[in-house]
Amino acid sequence: MAPRQFLRAVVFALFPVLVFSACSKTIGWGVLLWHVEEPAIPPGTVLPVYVRSNIEQLWIAGVPEAYRSVEKEEMVEIPLAHLELLKNKDAAEKRALEFQEYAYTYAETLQDGLPMRDQPENNSRRVYRLKLGEIIKVLRRSEGVSAISTTGAPLPGDWLLVLAENGTTGYCFSYRLNLFEREAGPPVEETRVIDTAADAAWDIVLSRNWYPESYGNMIASGKIDVEELSRGWGFDSGADSGTARILLPNVDLRFPYTRIKKEADRSWSFEGSGLQVSLRSESSLLVQYEDQGGQKRSAVFVTLSETAENIVRKENERRQALFQTIYVNGPSFFSVNFGTITFTPERRFNWPGAANLPQGMLDEAALHSGVVDMGRYLDKALESSYDGAFALVFDAVSGAKDELTFLYSIVPQGLRFEYVPAANLSGVTVTRSDTHSLVMYFSAE
Repeated sequence: MAPRQFLRAVVFALFPVLVFSACSKTIGWGVLLWHVEEPAIPPGTVLPVYVRSNIEQLWIAGVPEAYRSVEKEEMVEIPLAHLELLKNKDAAEKRALEFQEYAYTYAETLQDGLPMRDQPENNSRRVYRLKLGEIIKVLRRSEGVSAISTTGAPLPGDWLLVLAENGTTGYCFSYRLNLFEREAGPPVEETRVIDTAADAAWDIVLSRNWYPESYGNMIASGKIDVEELSRGWGFDSGADSGTARILLPNVDLRFPYTRIKKEADRSWSFEGSGLQVSLRSESSLLVQYEDQGGQKRSAVFVTLSETAENIVRKENERRQALFQTIYVNGPSFFSVNFGTITFTPERRFNWPGAANLPQGMLDEAALHSGVVDMGRYLDKALESSYDGAFALVFDAVSGAKDELTFLYSIVPQGLRFEYVPAANLSGVTVTRSDTHSLVMYFSAE
């Protein structure tokens, strides 16, 4: 006999003894959180509980006489997560009274991939991903951090503590839920056709951060543009808000949709938006869309080995270490022609002698202080001739940014600076040196 059949046989054989013995024979009293189909018992009902089976993940509870079928069924099996056990009947009845407001409230999910979270806020850990049309049980309303749409405006709705039929409990925002009342009996008729089955490929789309293909190329080159990485460019499927978003240089488009439909293997459409995505590999996603002029466009997004935030953090640490190699040799350096430049631990500089730079090199509105940007890279052909490159970003009265890029070398007793014209820069990389460029020598003070 199978373990489940054996357990049921034993319990049902012993049940008359349990029922007619003292109340202490119960292991407690429970409040039903999810209705029972047969016999039809509504949620919120208080039941005596006799057995807990961790193997079968269920309770054996008594059926109140009012809910017994014609066969006089006196016991019922209930999944562990569908009943809350308390020590005695008084405690159970008190809990049932507290639960009464949401006892009959269920919800249907209106979006495939809608997350359940461990706290009532969008940035908290995801504990479960709901399928389109999945039915969940509402346990209570919760205070939390307002959910925000991709436009930055708060979404209407409330955070709810909910229970999935598989026993997972978590918080879900009600904006993408259809709430309804149900006591017991046959399942409610579904309000929509579910034609999108969650699959492993779709789970990949939902579970990963998608960045522009240029981010992947940048990281592969080892030359990180922190400013670009910090812009937050990428593709968001809108699992929380129901609005997908594409954010790229000169592109910021939002696509409200009603549901996601599987069109082919590893390809989905966002109904009502004209947006379609195709998973080319586990790390590459093709997104096809229409721009504001109605032109069909496409963009490729990729996953990264770690988040953009982590990459930015590590790059800033690398830049600080480079800056330290300059700072520890000073922090003040003197030039006969260009005065003293002083660096601070915060990667700032003060250089009154910048006023002596050739006319036109520095804007008249620029002050003589600013920030040292170590985010400049050397072309391979320059790596043996220089220690690195940096930009001095000058403060300006107008608030406008004015910066000068220099190659630098740490030499005995000081520093050697070589000015880099804009024509010798490709993005953040110095591509070549110029024999006619301004060269300055500074000695450590």
